[in-house]
Amino acid sequence: MNKTLLDNLQATLGPLIENSPLKDMEQNVRALLTQAVAKLDVVTTEDFEVQKLAITQMRTTIAALEKRVAELEAKSGQLQQNTPGTPAP
Repeated sequence: MNKTLLDNLQATLGPLIENSPLKDMEQNVRALLTQAVAKLDVVTTEDFEVQKLAITQMRTTIAALEKRVAELEAKSGQLQQNTPGTPAP
């Protein structure tokens, strides 16, 4: 639920409730809904997109680092094989 939905609901029901005892109930329901939404663990679409981009960039960096580590390990293994007197792993 978002603020727009609550505002639309209020705009639709507002005229009907304005002159009735339901006015107080409407305010209470709105307050309860607002509190319930505030307790939900949600983020804005903008925040989500920023995090998604950051994760994509991190994955790319991790893949490049893993490739570099593999290259260095291979190079290290070659150096150990070419060094006389080095015990075999």
